[in-house]
Amino acid sequence: MLKSDMKADLIIKDARVIDVFQNEIYKGNVAVKNGKIIGIGDYEDADEIVDAKGAYLSPTMTDGHVHIESSMVSPAEFLKCLVARGVSTIIADPHEIANVCGLDGLEYIIDETKDLPAHVYVMLPSCVPCTPFETSGAILKACDYKEMINDPRVLGLGEMMDFVGTVNRAEDILEKIDLAKNSNKVIDGHAPLLSGKALDDYVLAGILTDHECSAVDEMKEKIRRGMYIQLREGTAAKNLEALIKGVTKDNISRCFFCTDDRHPEDLLKDGNVDNNVRKAIKLGMEPLDAIKMATLNPAQCYKMENSGAIAPGYVADFFLFDDLNNINAKAVFIGGKKVAEDGKVIVDFSPKLSPKVLSKMKIKDFKLEDLKLKLNSNRVHVIEMEKESLLTKKVVCDVDVKDGYFEYSDDGIRKIVVIERHTGNSTIAIGLIKGYDIKNAAVGTTIAHDSHNLVVIGDNDEDMLNVIKRIDEMSGGMAISSNGKLEGSLRLDIAGIMSSKSMTEVHEDIKKLLKKAKELGVGDGIDPFMTLGFMALPVIPDIKMTDKGLFDVNEFKHIPLEV
Repeated sequence: MLKSDMKADLIIKDARVIDVFQNEIYKGNVAVKNGKIIGIGDYEDADEIVDAKGAYLSPTMTDGHVHIESSMVSPAEFLKCLVARGVSTIIADPHEIANVCGLDGLEYIIDETKDLPAHVYVMLPSCVPCTPFETSGAILKACDYKEMINDPRVLGLGEMMDFVGTVNRAEDILEKIDLAKNSNKVIDGHAPLLSGKALDDYVLAGILTDHECSAVDEMKEKIRRGMYIQLREGTAAKNLEALIKGVTKDNISRCFFCTDDRHPEDLLKDGNVDNNVRKAIKLGMEPLDAIKMATLNPAQCYKMENSGAIAPGYVADFFLFDDLNNINAKAVFIGGKKVAEDGKVIVDFSPKLSPKVLSKMKIKDFKLEDLKLKLNSNRVHVIEMEKESLLTKKVVCDVDVKDGYFEYSDDGIRKIVVIERHTGNSTIAIGLIKGYDIKNAAVGTTIAHDSHNLVVIGDNDEDMLNVIKRIDEMSGGMAISSNGKLEGSLRLDIAGIMSSKSMTEVHEDIKKLLKKAKELGVGDGIDPFMTLGFMALPVIPDIKMTDKGLFDVNEFKHIPLEV
């Protein structure tokens, strides 16, 4: 049993301590013993004393909902980047790798992160696949999780994307929900635009959180029903600026930050939820409120006891910084041990790549004729992309048809192709999309949420075929082709969605690909690869594309391409 009169292992003296319970700052020395805080005050006796010189001392931050896989690097490499910025804890939903590799993917995430100087908690993916309207690399049911749910690092059930099945009380979904409930663990939500009685039924099922709010009214309705709202600032989806206006002194306890999906470029340049905090402050939020949302609030939501605050008995996870209005960590301590200084980690973050998650491609040898789109009518449904959003619109357009096949024109409408890559059946669906204004080129990736099949967009079949062949050669990855010439590619050797390279190396490779995609016409507000990857996700309205065809999310069924 720890006591305050013990000789401390570490004392941080002359710190301005941030009290997230009362939104106050007070001066004191913080004493640490056996990785926990034993007191804040006039402590002086310790094996090691660090002079904060009046710097602010805050609990380290938590990303309340993130897919490690979106960083496109290994879990160890991902955490290395975050910890240097004062983010010690993540609530990871590894449904991306689970959709490709099943339980092997989950075990890889858990195993690689168990000895890292950071805290990685896992939410068991609730929807693998996210719907029955696509082909994934695995199917996971409640029975598959019976042992894993009891792991202390498993905090509950991941985002319940099948909100239609939840509202309608589908048996397999209820089994997973009951598994989490019976273990007294949290169930995350994913319910864009869900409202009224349908939202009531969703919450009645046991869903506690949501990260898909895009407007203040939606946010308030969900808080009113007892939900926690995760204010998301990712790479493709940026909701913080819209939602921060709805955070008040009365509802802030139900709000915290997340990134969901974040690209290496943004992680290296702006960071993780530390970026959310800085942006919230710039948008007018009081700094201590922003810090509370990044520390105490997620800890309370996910029942992480003795975490997220500077207090006796709490884990000694904290960081020092100088400017309250522009928070940047200058020293980070995990369990009372310094792990990062001046933006760089000073301890080991070695990855442990498992052969069970090495990437595979099982597709047939495609030819140009396989990419032709047969049409009986020139009036068709088209996916219309929205800038800086994962939402799409279902629109009806007239297109050119020649000899019974779609004909490219200068109307901004491109082909989108999704090819199943897991089973060898190579089911293929071809649709039409606008808003991705690439010219004389094609872009493709095996990062295609959530089943991670191969998705390609282009304005000509020759470049689309070139991209397909290159990605097949790499056993998964990203590629660009223009005028029949390969313009760049990146191999993703971990499940076809992550690389074993360093984040800096991956960033440099992707930077070249992004630059080329922009040169070829992809406009601002559309991330050439990350946004593309979400065009195959059939749980975000209004309309998406799976390997089985065009999918209307609002009607929750496949619809014909032709009107």
